[in-house]
Amino acid sequence: MMHNRAGRKLRRTTSHRLAMFSNQLDSLMTHERIQTTLSKAKELRPLAERLITVAKTDGVAARRRVAQWIPDRTTVKKVFEKIAPRFVDRPGGYTR
Repeated sequence: MMHNRAGRKLRRTTSHRLAMFSNQLDSLMTHERIQTTLSKAKELRPLAERLITVAKTDGVAARRRVAQWIPDRTTVKKVFEKIAPRFVDRPGGYTR
């Protein structure tokens, strides 16, 4: 049985995988649509959902949490000013 084995490794080291997801989140928030493999998209979706949920409540702590995943300041600003306000009334499922 494979209990407690959530998440795909995608044949990458941990640091490479986290850097890849950071870059993909940056591209997703910048262009609002990216093209990737199905397995990478399935792993990226919860990260993007969590990022938007945090961005719905604007504040210093929320901006710092988003900046941990997105290195570009202009993209962080876009997440808080344009993307998150779209989903204020929706409880989840932002990346449908």
